[in-house]
Amino acid sequence: MKHGKKYRAVVEKFDKYKTYSLEEAIKFLKENKISKFDESVEVHIRTNIDPKKTDQQLRGTTELPHGTGKTKKVVVITTTHAKDAKEAGADAVVGDEFIEKIKSGKAFAGKDAFDILVATPEMMPKLAPVAKILGPKGLMPNPKTETVTTKIKETVAALKRGKVAFKNDNGAIVHQVVGKLSFEEAKLIENITSFISSLEKFKPTKSKGKLITGISVSSTMGVGMKVSI
Repeated sequence: MKHGKKYRAVVEKFDKYKTYSLEEAIKFLKENKISKFDESVEVHIRTNIDPKKTDQQLRGTTELPHGTGKTKKVVVITTTHAKDAKEAGADAVVGDEFIEKIKSGKAFAGKDAFDILVATPEMMPKLAPVAKILGPKGLMPNPKTETVTTKIKETVAALKRGKVAFKNDNGAIVHQVVGKLSFEEAKLIENITSFISSLEKFKPTKSKGKLITGISVSSTMGVGMKVSI
């Protein structure tokens, strides 16, 4: 991919072979912002798990101290906890009729579009027929990400505060948005260190040795910088 003039100019300012401190990297990204919009800050963590083995999958949830800076639309699908969902501040509370919208594709556009779907247990059999639609989009409710629950109030509130779900990709790397470039440096650093600490707690029991083998941070349009924690 051909990079623009601004990107190439930023690349010339840092050593791609050097491992920076987290403080140095965050300061560099903030001082060398490329786009006019408020770019997200991302952390990319290489692990030593074997992603081909089901018992070494790295998946879970954690709450970032200062959120991600992105407001997520949370939809709750339920026939038993509608009142709780409304009181908790869910963006929409839906029932069986929403499944038809998922099948037709209407649930992914316009006012029906959403970022997170939370379901109460009785809805899971009804959602099974659309699992192949929701799954590839990362929208299928799952007990492992705590999006299948009867604790609707607590779950919606946590998601609104900045709770995130993560999982490794096929290359054993975990990618996570940890804030915006407009965040104070201290808040970005706290979000990143908190996420890394949480990741360690989810280390698969079958994975031997050190879990994390490399970390880099970047902004949406910026360079990736290797860091040490």
